[in-house]
Amino acid sequence: MNKKAFAWLGMTLLALGVAAYATTVLFAPGFRPPFVGSLIAERPVAAFAHLMGGAVALVAGAFQLNSRLRTFFIGAHRWVGRIYVLAVVIGGVAALSLALHSFGGLAAKVGFGLLAAGWLGSTLNAYRQIRQRNLGAHRSWMIRSYALALAAVTLRLYLPSSQMAGLPMAAAYPVIAWLCWIPNLLIAEWFVRSRQAFAMLPDNSFEPKPLRSSA
Repeated sequence: MNKKAFAWLGMTLLALGVAAYATTVLFAPGFRPPFVGSLIAERPVAAFAHLMGGAVALVAGAFQLNSRLRTFFIGAHRWVGRIYVLAVVIGGVAALSLALHSFGGLAAKVGFGLLAAGWLGSTLNAYRQIRQRNLGAHRSWMIRSYALALAAVTLRLYLPSSQMAGLPMAAAYPVIAWLCWIPNLLIAEWFVRSRQAFAMLPDNSFEPKPLRSSA
């Protein structure tokens, strides 16, 4: 297995794990942590839409980013893409609503609000680009969109890490509201720009240039 396939597999397993967790807390009330339980009790519609939309987007998006699956199952790729966009719209709009009531004060509310807005914006732009047959731009915006979807994964890595480090939740949560998505987006942007730079290289850029005759 090459590095690219290994990275995709690791990302996909993490995404599937978080999607399974979100689905479990929705349909198994006894499994819910107190914070999630109170959120669902206070705002059941928004919480359900966000958790379910996010879970579907995590699963669908992971398989959309696999180039081999895109190549061999192009029809399925298009339908799964539509499911992904719909899931993001549902989950993202709910996330905007939930961000207004986030624990952690104004910093957390703004952090999660910008995450939701960026997730919606990048996804809708990706959809617009494919409707206009701009395949390269569509792929770039989908990478950005899924990097923001993966904030659901990084959030659940940072939260227990902060607790194990002994940080109080009131201090850690506002920071995590930004930390869970900004590094993801920066990595995605670096990846997108690296792909674009490589695509612009001439076909003979790695070929040795012939020596000029001294005659």
